[in-house]
Amino acid sequence: MDTAEKRYLGLLSRSFPSAAKASAEIINLSAVLNLPKGTEFFASDIHGEYEAFSHILRNGSGSIRLKIEDVFGDTLSAEEKRSLASLIYYPRERMELVLSQVEDHEKWFATVLPQLVSVCKRSAQKYTRSKVRRALPEDFAYIIEELMTEDRYGVDKQAYYAAIIHAVIGTNRGAALIEALCLLIQRLVIDHLHIVGDIYDRGPYPHTIMDMLMDYHSLDIQWGNHDIVWMGASLGQRGCIAHVVRNCARYGNLSILEDAYGINILPLASFAQTAYADDPCVAFGLKGNPGLSAQETELNVKIQKAMAIIQFKVEAQLIDENPGFGLEDRKLLHKIDFDKGTVVVDGIEYELTDTVFPTVDPDDPYRLTPEEEEVMQRLEQAFVNCEKLQRHMRFFLEAGSLYKVHNGNLLFHACVPLNADGSLMETEVFGEKYKGRALYDVMERYVRAGFFDSDPEMRKRGRDLMWYMWLGQGSPLFAKSKMATFELYLIADKAARKEVKNPFYTFLNDDAVMAGIFEDFGLDPKTSRIVCGHVPVKVKDGEDPVKCGGRVLTIDGGFSKAYQSTTGIAGYTLISNSYDIILAAHEPLESTKAAVTKELDIFSSTRVVESMKKRTLVADTDKGKELKAQIADLGALLEAYRHGEIAEKE
Repeated sequence: MDTAEKRYLGLLSRSFPSAAKASAEIINLSAVLNLPKGTEFFASDIHGEYEAFSHILRNGSGSIRLKIEDVFGDTLSAEEKRSLASLIYYPRERMELVLSQVEDHEKWFATVLPQLVSVCKRSAQKYTRSKVRRALPEDFAYIIEELMTEDRYGVDKQAYYAAIIHAVIGTNRGAALIEALCLLIQRLVIDHLHIVGDIYDRGPYPHTIMDMLMDYHSLDIQWGNHDIVWMGASLGQRGCIAHVVRNCARYGNLSILEDAYGINILPLASFAQTAYADDPCVAFGLKGNPGLSAQETELNVKIQKAMAIIQFKVEAQLIDENPGFGLEDRKLLHKIDFDKGTVVVDGIEYELTDTVFPTVDPDDPYRLTPEEEEVMQRLEQAFVNCEKLQRHMRFFLEAGSLYKVHNGNLLFHACVPLNADGSLMETEVFGEKYKGRALYDVMERYVRAGFFDSDPEMRKRGRDLMWYMWLGQGSPLFAKSKMATFELYLIADKAARKEVKNPFYTFLNDDAVMAGIFEDFGLDPKTSRIVCGHVPVKVKDGEDPVKCGGRVLTIDGGFSKAYQSTTGIAGYTLISNSYDIILAAHEPLESTKAAVTKELDIFSSTRVVESMKKRTLVADTDKGKELKAQIADLGALLEAYRHGEIAEKE
C-alpha cells in the first residue's frame, strides 16, 4: 500500500472506524445496487406556465392515477378514485372544499387516511427504508413509518394501527397528516427531475416555477436561451435587459418585473408615454391575449416599442465592442431610408411597417437619447439590486449547466451546432475556436466567470457572451441563422423574417451524424440518447418527436400557450423508469381552480419509446457506478483492517 492510498484509507476509516462498520456498509450498498432505478422525469420549454407544469408534477404525468388503480382496482368506484387522485394533487385545496361539504369529518378522515397510506406504500416499494425515511416530513415521520410498515394480513397490531389513526383525528391533526401523505406520494413518484431549458419568457409565472424548483427534492437544469438571457440581465447586461423588458411587454407580462421581482418600470412607462404619445405603434401589437384592459394594452404596446428601439441601439453598441461575435449584419437602423420609409436587408429594399422613430437620429442612429440612457441606467440598477432575481439566478448556477450527461442521456436545450455536411461547426469565442463539447465547456466557464470572476474584464466577457448565446448563430442555445427581431416588427415580407435553423435539425435522423455527437461527448452511440427541446414539435402536422430510431428525443411539446397552436398539444414529459422509457403528450389544463373544484385532470396519452430487456437496477446507473466505487474503497479498507495496516478504532 503506497502512502497516498494509506492516507486516503485513513481518512475513510474516520467514517467507518471498524471492520464491522465497513462490512455493514458494504452489505448495505450491495443491496441497494439490486434495487430498481428511481423514476426520472424530463420536461423542457415550460416558459412560465406554472399551473400546467405544477399539475404535471403533482400527478406524475398520470403515474399517481395508475398507482391508485393498482392498489384499489374495482374496490373503489371511478368517482372515488378520481376524488382520491385530486386530493393527492391538491391536498390543502381539496380538503377545504370537501370538509365544507361533508357532515362527519372524522368519518371522512378515517376513510381517506388508510387509502393514502396504501398508495404511499405502493409508491415507496422500490426504495430503501432509509431513503423513504429521509423523505418523511419531520412532524409525522414516526407515524407515517409505522403506518407504512403495517401488515394488512396480520392481526397482532390492527388495534395499534387503528389507534394511531384515531389519535391523529382526535387531536385535530388529520388534515395535516393527509397533506403530508399526499406530498410524500408526489415526491416518491418522481425520484429525479430534469428541466431541459427555458423556464423563462412568454408565460406569466416563471418566478413561481423557480420558487417551486428551489424546494424540489432532486433535480438538474440545462439552461435554455430564454434562461441565459435572464441570467445576463440579472448582471446588468444591457442587451439582455432590453430583450427581457421588451418581451415581458410583448406578452403582456410586465407584472413579472413589477410584482414578482419588484423592478420599478415607472420611469420607463413615463418615458414611453411621452416619447410615443401620439404614435399608434402599429407594428407593436401584443402577442396572444393577455387579458389586459385597453389602457394597460396601450401602455404595454408603447413600452414594447420603446424597448425595441433601445434594444436595436444597445445591441449595435455591443456588436461594435465584440466584433468576434460576427453580428455586424444585425445592425439595421442605419440602413433605414427615413424619407422613403424603407430599409435594406441583405441587399434587398423592403417597406417598413412602422415609420415613426422619434428617438432615432438618422445621422447617429445608435446613440441613446439622454432619456433612453436614463431609462437604461435605472433598469440596470433595478435588475442588479433585485434580491429575489439574484437568488433565482444563483439557483440556476447551483442546479444547472449548459449540458449534462446522466445515465447515458445527453441533455441539452437546443443543439450541437453543425455544418451543412453534418460535421461539428466551429464558433469563435474571444479569439479561439471551439466546437462540440469543447464549445459547451468554454461557454459555461465564461457564464460562471460573468458571475464570479475577480477580473472585471472576465466578468464583462461572461456577461456579453450570455447575450451572444441568446441570439448568436454559433450559439448552441439559439441554433438559428439570425435573431430577426427587427424584421419581425418592421418588415411584412416573411422572406426577410426567415430564421434558418442550424443543420443539426436536418440531421436528427442521421445515425452517422448523431453517432459523431455522442462520441464527441464520450458516449456510446449504440446505447446513448439525446434529450433536447427548443424547437416545438409540430405534432398536429404529423411530426414525430422520436428521431434516429429512438436515439434522439425532442420534447418541446408546447407548455407555452403561445405555441400550442403550433404543436397541437400542451407539452411533453419524458418518463424513464426501471421498465420503460415513456413519452407522455399532454392536453391543456383548464385551470388549477377547475382541477380542484371539478376534479379535472390533465389527460395524457403515453407512448413507450423503449422497453428494457431486463429491469434497470441501480447497479446499471451512474449512481450505481458511484456505489460500486465506494464498495471497492470499503473493501480495500476492510482488507487493511484485517492485515493490521490500519488500526480499528472500536
